Amino acid sequence: QVQLAESGGGLVQTGGSLRLSCAASGFTLDYYTMGWFRQAPGKEREAVSCIDSSGGSIYYVDSVNGRFTISRDNAKNTVYLQMNSLKSEDTAVYYCAADRYGGPCMARYFRSWGQGTQVTVSS
Repeated sequence: QVQLAESGGGLVQTGGSLRLSCAASGFTLDYYTMGWFRQAPGKEREAVSCIDSSGGSIYYVDSVNGRFTISRDNAKNTVYLQMNSLKSEDTAVYYCAADRYGGPCMARYFRSWGQGTQVTVSS
């Protein structure tokens, strides 16, 4: 059974940092494009960052480019999102997702999802 479990969310002040982790079980991450998405109250889910199976192709939404870093450790079957210089507009539930077919960094292409972890940035 494919499962993704996010961790590392929490409450942080503006300008602070958090590191999200996404641990996979029931499958091997090696052949999957992995993505981080977020959804704020009253807003649609948006793609934050994606990394392909080799780690050679990475996407960031403009609003986080230069502040967030996605990485993967296939040996640990885990994907990370390092978030620095956090802003209040980064407040959202963050989801990890997996795509077996290497499609674009868009939610509708990802078939496996975690339950999400709350990130709250206070000013």
